[in-house]
Amino acid sequence: MSFKDLQLNKPLLRAIAEAGYDNPTLVQEKTIPFVLENKDIICSAQTGTGKTAAFALPILQQLFDKQDAPKKGKKIRALIVSPTRELAAQIHENFKTYGKNTNLTSTVIFGGTSIEPQKDVLKKGIDILIATPGRLLDLHKQDCINLDYVETLVLDEADLMLDMGFIDDVKKIERLCPEGKQILLFSATMPFKVEQLANTILKTPERVEVTPTSSAAINVSQVLYYVPKRNKIELCLHLLRNTIKGNILIFRRTKFGVDKLEQTLLKNGYKVDTIHGDKAQNLRQEALNKFKNGYVNILIATDVAARGIDINELDAVVNFDLPNIPETYVHRIGRTGRAGNFGSSYSLCSVDEKSYVKSIEQLINIQIPVEENHPYPLDPKAKPIIHKSKKTGSKHKKGRKSEASKKKKKRWY
Repeated sequence: MSFKDLQLNKPLLRAIAEAGYDNPTLVQEKTIPFVLENKDIICSAQTGTGKTAAFALPILQQLFDKQDAPKKGKKIRALIVSPTRELAAQIHENFKTYGKNTNLTSTVIFGGTSIEPQKDVLKKGIDILIATPGRLLDLHKQDCINLDYVETLVLDEADLMLDMGFIDDVKKIERLCPEGKQILLFSATMPFKVEQLANTILKTPERVEVTPTSSAAINVSQVLYYVPKRNKIELCLHLLRNTIKGNILIFRRTKFGVDKLEQTLLKNGYKVDTIHGDKAQNLRQEALNKFKNGYVNILIATDVAARGIDINELDAVVNFDLPNIPETYVHRIGRTGRAGNFGSSYSLCSVDEKSYVKSIEQLINIQIPVEENHPYPLDPKAKPIIHKSKKTGSKHKKGRKSEASKKKKKRWY
């Protein structure tokens, strides 16, 4: 099937061809016709399957067909809500790429940057708004955003949005838009919370499922190293020296862990940068640009920051800390091996993470090969250390009362 078969108009087809795409991906093939028929959609597709274009193209087409010369400036007619700033910025890039031969305008707003320039752009009027929930509601409160004319609402990465605690914001945003709008909900995984949200706000939606959400990327070779927690950094350095080459994305669970590993790698002469939630937006963007342009070849990130990072030339993913949510593992390793390329993933597992491996393997339905030939093996009998609090109490062996007197006493209650 080609994009022409999807009934897209000439300006869009020209932009798609100029961007170098010939044929739609599966998610685009299934989703675009439903969107053009004005149906609500619930779509489970992982990042890297081309889902942004699956909603960007038909939205541009619908708005293009219904353009009228507005007397009082443009109104927001499509609203895309995204959980992270990186993802929002990337969606905006997509809209600019595909909409460049139309006179439709779009902008992106998110927190962590100055609010005034965003107000100025909104004042002039735009057709398409891409936003993170917090900043969107902020600007709405200040009367800078009017959602009364929204025809299509897109909730992207809904599972992450709910994980980040945005459920009330999402419901509020949905209520601020008009009754008869079309809603497109995209989610990489379909936990109960997402299903529940879909049931409350969507009207008889069409379901689109692309690859079961549990399938790990086919083009990614996976390998597991069992290692004592205290030796993880040494093993990581050993692998970087001998095994892992190219552009590498390393995942850690906490911001503190990200910073600590960065310091160690810098001391060892590696070109590294980091992305996590505490970093200002411009620094996060700068780190990403440095990585994309080859100034650094190692990027260390937390999960929240890494969703929506689109890096084409990624050779390897390292799970320095294993995630406790198995779907997160699938997302992480799906960052490499994209667009037909091959990638590798390396996971370092300490004793207390063994249970995570079990649930990951159940989800992806394969056993991850274990590499035992490395300098820091884990003792197979090692058990996780359970920290018990020291008992505090009277330093005298017995309390006030003797055991005998305690037994004799008949309590009145």
